Amino acid sequence: MIKICFVTAIPMTVEAFLVDYIRCLSKDYDITVVTNTEDTDFLKPYGLNCNIIPAPIEREISPIKDIYALLRLYGIFCKKHFQVVHSVTPKAGLLSMVASFLVRVPVRVHTFTGQVWATKKGIKRWFLKNMDRLIVRCATHILTDSKSQMEFMIKEKVVQKEKVGLIGHGSIRGVDIGKFFFDINAKKEIRQRHNIGDDDFVFLFLGRLNREKGIMDLIEAFKKVANTYRNAHLLIVGPDEENIMDNISKNPCDVMDKIHYAGFTKSPEKYMSASDCICLPSYREGFGLVIIEAAACGIPAIGSRIYGIVDAIEEGTTGLFHAPGDVDGLSRHMEWMLTHEKERLLMGKNALKRAINLFSMDKMVEDFKAFYRDITGD
Repeated sequence: MIKICFVTAIPMTVEAFLVDYIRCLSKDYDITVVTNTEDTDFLKPYGLNCNIIPAPIEREISPIKDIYALLRLYGIFCKKHFQVVHSVTPKAGLLSMVASFLVRVPVRVHTFTGQVWATKKGIKRWFLKNMDRLIVRCATHILTDSKSQMEFMIKEKVVQKEKVGLIGHGSIRGVDIGKFFFDINAKKEIRQRHNIGDDDFVFLFLGRLNREKGIMDLIEAFKKVANTYRNAHLLIVGPDEENIMDNISKNPCDVMDKIHYAGFTKSPEKYMSASDCICLPSYREGFGLVIIEAAACGIPAIGSRIYGIVDAIEEGTTGLFHAPGDVDGLSRHMEWMLTHEKERLLMGKNALKRAINLFSMDKMVEDFKAFYRDITGD
């Protein structure tokens, strides 16, 4: 049986993106997961009994730790004799592609989920960009999670057109239609929890809270809208990586009672059901999966016009675009969503159809399996 090894920096990446792929591939392949964890049973709650091997892969740059992790991966690959090594996330990709290249693993796959250097300048951009080029050089196959990201990487001469591909229509795993759907009970529960009225309008941000996600732009745009429309609310959901909410609370504004922070959740679909429009004003994104998940709940989107997000929204049909960093443009679109109910509801219906037809998880899993049959010749 062909032996496949998936490599990530943290277990959360496996749980969030790879569980369904691993479940499907386990029927025909011997699967191992290498990640930075002490819990070698973390996949058992998902009904998966594949082999878990801990490796000290850090997300941030740390030369000494990175060399140690590289040596650890080299030793694992030498010992286990995998036919395929497949990495996800930048650091895991760099270390595992170099190690698997040195060991001469026959098939080496890396999935890019966005370029860290896309918003950087100077020497930092040059360095990070060349790290991606090194990943590409060491890999035999490159995947991106959106068509526009693939085109961006080709344009930037990071990867050759013939070496890069896409699973289905994009996204790293598609949307679970059985989980993401409109739930009226969830809407009532979430709104009651945050003291939001049934007829109030809720904008949603769901994701990691950091400046590259455009959260500060969204808050400023919301203030403009909420000062005019008192029924407007902003629901912010996700881990606060930069203490943004604490900083906001130190500078209170007139609409502070309309901004609700829910923290991290394992039930994002409930917050989507409670919302009327999702906003993703990112400066950098591999693919706006959260937009497709919200679409499956019948929720239209406002997003920044950058690679990745342009694949997730069909402009004027399922949502609206603004230029990254354009707070005034974002606030105008938010006001439009709030004041054009008929058109907004139609966008939500269109978004739902598009999510089901193009991005269902079942379709993605089948396309992923077909990709593996092709690269393994199995």
